[in-house]
Amino acid sequence: MMTSLDLNLAVLFILLACGILSNNSSITIASAVLIIVKVSPLSAYFPFLQSHALNIGITILTIGVLTPIASGKLAGDSLIKSFLSIKSLCAIAIGLLVAWLGGRGVKLMSSQPDVIAGLLIGTVAGVALFKGVPVGPLIAAGILSLIVSQK
Repeated sequence: MMTSLDLNLAVLFILLACGILSNNSSITIASAVLIIVKVSPLSAYFPFLQSHALNIGITILTIGVLTPIASGKLAGDSLIKSFLSIKSLCAIAIGLLVAWLGGRGVKLMSSQPDVIAGLLIGTVAGVALFKGVPVGPLIAAGILSLIVSQK
């Protein structure tokens, strides 16, 4: 009979296979790193990862988003013009909405961890089947929080 730990490791290997088959390096790398951590003495660091990895990941993602501004690829005048076109104003509004949903998602995932498995399955399926990007769990949790009235 499989233990809970063995089942969790099996799920990580399934995610690794999904990442490889869908050519998604984020899922592949994340699954491989977690498998290595799980089967090594590094597993002592799981509490740290559970507490801080999400914030570290969001920070790295934010660095990636802000890099065009810092590098000068997105010129200052383009930033100013973004407040003048309807398309850019819509992009700003949608960015605000998504950031708000992401915040709600983090709160929901913290307060109701039982939904995380479903969110992850949906995100991995979206990545594998629709060539999506695995940032979906936060937004999905935010949308779910609207449905389940999580404040």
